[in-house]
Amino acid sequence: MHINTGLSVAVLCLVLSAPMVFARADDDMVLIKTGHYTPLFKSKEGNNTITVEPFYIDRYLVTNQQFYQFTKRYPKWDKDNIKPIFSDVNYLKHFSTDIMDEIALQPVTNVSWFAARAYCHSLEKRLPTMNEWEYVAKASNDLADGSQDPEYRQEILDWYARPAIEKLPDVYTTQANYWNVYGMHGVVWELVDDFNTSLVTGESRGDTQLDKQLFCGAGAASSIDPGDYVAFMRYAMRSSYSAHYTIESLGFRCAKDSVEKQ
Repeated sequence: MHINTGLSVAVLCLVLSAPMVFARADDDMVLIKTGHYTPLFKSKEGNNTITVEPFYIDRYLVTNQQFYQFTKRYPKWDKDNIKPIFSDVNYLKHFSTDIMDEIALQPVTNVSWFAARAYCHSLEKRLPTMNEWEYVAKASNDLADGSQDPEYRQEILDWYARPAIEKLPDVYTTQANYWNVYGMHGVVWELVDDFNTSLVTGESRGDTQLDKQLFCGAGAASSIDPGDYVAFMRYAMRSSYSAHYTIESLGFRCAKDSVEKQ
C-alpha cells in the first residue's frame, strides 16, 4: 500500500489550534507517568531524548460499537452524511446494522483522522500525540522500554509483514503491555494527532519524497537507531497518510492530559 497525498497547512493549523481538554480519566483509561524516550530521528537542536509529560490513554482501541453510537449522537459523522472533505469513499464501508452485533467489539477501522478526532473530542478527550503514542508503544509485556529487546522488535516486525486479516480480534482479548494498555501492536495501525509533522521539511514540493527517503541511506543516517525497522515502518505510514483517508487496517484510541499538567 502506498499513499501519497498531503494535508493542507491551512486545515492543519485550524484543527490543531483547538483548545486542549483537561479532565480526569475514566476507568477505561490508563495514567502514563512522566518518562523519556528516544525518537527515531535526531532533532535539529541535537537533543535526542524527548520528555513525555504525564497523560491518560485509552486502555483499549475504540470499538465499532462505540463509534457506531457516536455516529447516532452526531449524525454528521454517519457514513451517509459525512462531507467528502472529511473522508474518502471507503469511510465506514464495513458498517451495517445486520452485522453490528458480530463486529461490535472489534476495533473500528475505515475512519478518517477528522472523524477520529471528533469522536475523541465528543468525550472531552483527544488523539494521542505521536510522542505519546510512541512512548507507550515502546513498552513490551514486562518492560516500560522494550525497544532494545530483539525478540520484541522481531515480533512487531513479523506482524507488519503479515497481510491484513479479515476478522479483527475483540479489543478486550488483545495483549496488554507494561502499562496495561491493550493491543498496541499486532492488531491495527493507530492514528495520532500530529501524524504529518513527523517528516515535514517546510517545502511542500520536497515532502513527496520523504517516505522514500525513510528506507534509503539518507533516512538511516539521520536516524538515531538505524536498526529500529518497526519505527521506520510507522513513520513511513504517517508520512504518506492524509487526514481524509480511511484504511481497513487503521484504527485509533483516545488520550487526555493529566490534571498534573495544569
